[in-house]
Amino acid sequence: MKSSVLIVDDHWVVREGLKLILETNDQFSVAGEAEEGIAALQLMEDLKPDVILLDLNMPGGLGGLDTLKKMHEKQIQIPVIILTTYNEDDLMINGLALGAKGYLLKDTSRKNLFRTLESALRGETLLQPEVTARVFSFRERETVINVKLESNTLLTEKELIILQAVARGLRSKEIAFDMGVTERTIKAHLTNIYNKLGVDSRSEAVAVSVEKGILHL
Repeated sequence: MKSSVLIVDDHWVVREGLKLILETNDQFSVAGEAEEGIAALQLMEDLKPDVILLDLNMPGGLGGLDTLKKMHEKQIQIPVIILTTYNEDDLMINGLALGAKGYLLKDTSRKNLFRTLESALRGETLLQPEVTARVFSFRERETVINVKLESNTLLTEKELIILQAVARGLRSKEIAFDMGVTERTIKAHLTNIYNKLGVDSRSEAVAVSVEKGILHL
């Protein structure tokens, strides 16, 4: 059975381009499209798509972040992948905190599009390296780890390494391979990180760690 995708973007060319790409993959079908968030919210309830591609910035209508907030209010739990451009770094952290399952630059490759969609459908969060690089390059210097949290709860050295890997967009399986441990071990460490940060997901862990100063920009 095909997975249905709702495309939400204020640019007709972007919507048409995404539709053409999605039509090349037998796993996906386009459920519908909208130019802004209010219409999109109605389509979510009417069409019940499996996943949503949501533009981050839609002038003149309900934008991406506000649409995510409305989804929380309405308890619409459809996975969302944010579409973004190179000049929207200041909004990306907020999108992660609101539960976005991934970010895609609008000039991303076909392979990255399908990989991110597949991850979102599995309930996973996937941050492409080029997107993560944008988030962590505001001051054009390398990320520095601050071990101490405001609550004085410390992350272990391994947890810090895993958190850095998560921020780079690596999946649990890839982190496990790099560290020479099992995927189950990585998931256990992630659970500890979530508990210490008071979050429930990889995307929230990245957002909160930046906010609390664990990852300095």
